[in-house]
Amino acid sequence: MTVAIALLALLIQAAPSLSTPGPPPPPDPATSAFIGEAGLIMAAVKPTATADYEAVIRALNAALHTDTDPVRKAATKGWRVFKAATPDAKGNALYIHVFLPAVPEYDYRPSLLVDTLVKELAPDLLSPYQDSFAGPLSKLDLKELANMALAPIPPEVFSPPVVPPGNATPASPPAIKKPGGR
Repeated sequence: MTVAIALLALLIQAAPSLSTPGPPPPPDPATSAFIGEAGLIMAAVKPTATADYEAVIRALNAALHTDTDPVRKAATKGWRVFKAATPDAKGNALYIHVFLPAVPEYDYRPSLLVDTLVKELAPDLLSPYQDSFAGPLSKLDLKELANMALAPIPPEVFSPPVVPPGNATPASPPAIKKPGGR
């Protein structure tokens, strides 16, 4: 009898779980992946740490230039980094990363790419790079409205905006009649 119970317990433990899988894990809030056709990331960098930030971007640029991975090559094909000529209101340097086109769902975080591509420099560069930020990154998914170098897109391509019923513009108020009919 005890052998049968032990065997049953062993079978229960070895049996695959028939329970339904839980919900997928939430997306990483730090991800720099885009869902649109273009993307933009703005990084505010402490004025005393611009050299650290730029060193990582330059090292990453050099590593990506010689990289042979086709996915990374496609993802970084339209990646350009600009430095604003003037600081923000708090004196921070602003760096704008433009991804045109952006590869959907590709994580463009420089820190991940540095970890992967610049292994010999990663410990020396990554910590000062991570400390260089004055705040969280601003990320925008972009959809092209117009390309000023090309002929305009016909208006019928764009559908008129849908106004929800509860937010419709109210009709003009009726004219108020003054006493005496005037």
